[in-house]
Amino acid sequence: MIETLISSRTRIKLLLKFFLNSKTQAYLRSLESEFGESSNAIRVELNRLEKAGMLESHLDGNKKMFQANIKHPLFKEVHNIVLKHIGLDRVVENVIERLGQVSKVFVVGDFAKGLDSQVIDLVFIGNIDQKYLIQLIDKVEELIKRRIRYLIYEEEKFEQMEKDDFPAAHLLLWSKD
Repeated sequence: MIETLISSRTRIKLLLKFFLNSKTQAYLRSLESEFGESSNAIRVELNRLEKAGMLESHLDGNKKMFQANIKHPLFKEVHNIVLKHIGLDRVVENVIERLGQVSKVFVVGDFAKGLDSQVIDLVFIGNIDQKYLIQLIDKVEELIKRRIRYLIYEEEKFEQMEKDDFPAAHLLLWSKD
């Protein structure tokens, strides 16, 4: 769907990279190796997004680091479009709200790093009805045409976990708070 609105594949990759997880930072050369595209094509799109105020930049040594501008008036809308493109909005609507006592849901793995993937990795915190979760995930996978992998932690065990045991790249998708 998003490909019909935005004709630049590079721009779509950049939007996914920076607007899935607003904490994601990257520089030109890292994006070049990650995307497998020319640095010139990426530079042009980075400059356009920065000029429009959608991205911010700062110097880290000799590297110009880019990050989503969460203060931009369209940040939330672009973030929601990216979530809808991936199908995470349907995961929230169709899975989380019917599972029992869910306190938090995190996206981890490639999507938390801002990378597109055919697999969505989720971590559920709470008292989850696992049989129902499996049924719902089967339905959601069919809708979004992506696989979903998941882990479930009881809230007490999650709170006792060492911070080193939880993936550094994670994105809070949903919280009851």
